[in-house]
Amino acid sequence: MASTAAPVSTAPGLRPRSATALLVPALAGGAVALSLGVYARVHEATGEPIVDLGFSSVLAMKAWLATAAFALAGFQLLSAMRLYGRLPVPRTMPRWLPAAHRWSGTAAFLVSLPVAYHCLWSLGLRSDAGARPLVHGILGCAFYGAFTVKMLALRSERVPRWAVPVLGGTLVALLTGLWLTSSLWYFTTVA
Repeated sequence: MASTAAPVSTAPGLRPRSATALLVPALAGGAVALSLGVYARVHEATGEPIVDLGFSSVLAMKAWLATAAFALAGFQLLSAMRLYGRLPVPRTMPRWLPAAHRWSGTAAFLVSLPVAYHCLWSLGLRSDAGARPLVHGILGCAFYGAFTVKMLALRSERVPRWAVPVLGGTLVALLTGLWLTSSLWYFTTVA
């Protein structure tokens, strides 16, 4: 029985979109996550604070910077939903929204770097400190691995259309887990 579906055609010189195009970004992201985890585990944690950037303590700096990254991730989620037509408001898409979406993602990543540096350098990845720090460390490694995958997938014209929103949602979910195991803990336990 012959198929009635028309064959998929592509422009000359272009290869079709395929999930296999995610293989290299996924391997790179896995390598980043694994490298961070191995470094954090075998590195002799200094236990020393880094610069506090004017906050009352390093913990306060980390909690507030992580909260800023979390808020920016929330904007990323809402703006991506609007850009992909999943959020019908506002009725007309603001011209500034695509640029704001890109820059808020960049800002969230940059704001996360001092936090990650302190976690890696001063604290490491310890399994003897309890479940919360261990889960937090694993989520942190996974976040930077997933970030790598998304950034590489964004540059590929061969990844399936569903990949970038799924990867973006994964980043938001990981950052939410990071915030819950760090900033929320700080604000409800320490501060």
